[in-house]
Amino acid sequence: MRNAARTRAVRRVLWSVLFANLAVIAAKIAVGLRSGSIAVLGDAAHSTVDALNNVVALAAIRAAAQPPDEEHPYGHSKFETLGGLAIAAFLSITCFELTASAIGRLAGAAAPPRVDSLTLTVLIVTMGVNLAVALVESRAGRRLDSLILVADARHTGADVLVTLSVIGGLLLVRAGWPAADPWLAIAVALLIARSGYQILLHTIPVLVDSKAVEAERIRLFVVSVEGVLGVTDIRSRGRLGGEAFAELTVEVDGSRTVEEGHRIADAVERKLEGEGGFAAVVVHVEPRAEAAGGEGQAG
Repeated sequence: MRNAARTRAVRRVLWSVLFANLAVIAAKIAVGLRSGSIAVLGDAAHSTVDALNNVVALAAIRAAAQPPDEEHPYGHSKFETLGGLAIAAFLSITCFELTASAIGRLAGAAAPPRVDSLTLTVLIVTMGVNLAVALVESRAGRRLDSLILVADARHTGADVLVTLSVIGGLLLVRAGWPAADPWLAIAVALLIARSGYQILLHTIPVLVDSKAVEAERIRLFVVSVEGVLGVTDIRSRGRLGGEAFAELTVEVDGSRTVEEGHRIADAVERKLEGEGGFAAVVVHVEPRAEAAGGEGQAG
């Protein structure tokens, strides 16, 4: 089950990241309005989505930390995964709005941005803050095995690339190419879309109950348990190392007693939960009429 200390650690990281994102948003909006750059304002919108992500993540972590109950016998861990999916949804909205603004600018709907040293300096500072946040959050996500922290760190990392692209675009505008701002805004939108796609690759398999581990890997892992003659009907779901569940049938010598069969099943469960990283395992015992001369014992 979900560790309370881990949940508190994840929440501390998210609160810290939220405060950093709010400071970055304020700075980017100020320089975006001052310069009139849609790329900068798009970058500010992306950072705003970062803050919304943190709020969603905090709510998701709170829900995911609840113990199993009658309506959710497998626990609430998927709420954390749903939080990651919400992040991808926010990214898609940002991508659309940014692209629409860029097209309007290319059509001549607005004047080119004004670029000065203060604007560039503020953007460089905010980029440094985002880079530090992304590194800290990514390391914490791997250490705490938190899908939502890893997803949010990926989003913040995309924000670093977004800001870098915006700075490059503003330098080109300053050099005399005003169209660089909307074109860079479109490039930023593509980077955001890529970040959302990567999050979907991690969240959708968990939500649709894709297998956590290849069945053959589980079979080879289990047949080394003493007394197991074969393994069939292997099913798994969830995310290994997080909340993964498995169900399987082990074949034992038909001459063994029921108590001996249960001891073998318990040994298989302990191995999969202790060494295999599963949160819960259900093992069914099937007697085999004749022992197959040690078949499957070596693994």
